[in-house]
Amino acid sequence: MSAPMTSRNIPGPRPRARGASTRLHWWAPALPALAFGLLLMLLAGSGQAHAATGEASAILQVTERILRVVG
Repeated sequence: MSAPMTSRNIPGPRPRARGASTRLHWWAPALPALAFGLLLMLLAGSGQAHAATGEASAILQVTERILRVVG
């Protein structure tokens, strides 16, 4: 004859909540901020537009402006 067994509830680790992770990668807020800054610089500099006279290209000017702002 076997003795009856009682079950005990042993507390274990809590189950994790299902759903999206709330942790953002570093580039998630950086990319939109960079794009906004570049577009803002392009709009702010459009008042100084002039005909091509053999000066530096627009990409070079934007790059120089970014380096001045960052550095």
